[in-house]
Amino acid sequence: MLNWALTFFIIALIAALFGFGGLAGTAISIAKILLVVFLVILVINLIAGRRGRVV
Repeated sequence: MLNWALTFFIIALIAALFGFGGLAGTAISIAKILLVVFLVILVINLIAGRRGRVV
């Protein structure tokens, strides 16, 4: 999922470079959403992983 966020970020940078403002805005919005989803899943996995290892 992080790969998709980075991909959309790169697409946004390239689109902004060539002057496609609408496309760049859409791509960066998608990248932000995917990054937040990735971070939420990461935190959930870290919490769930610690819970399983009780010594």
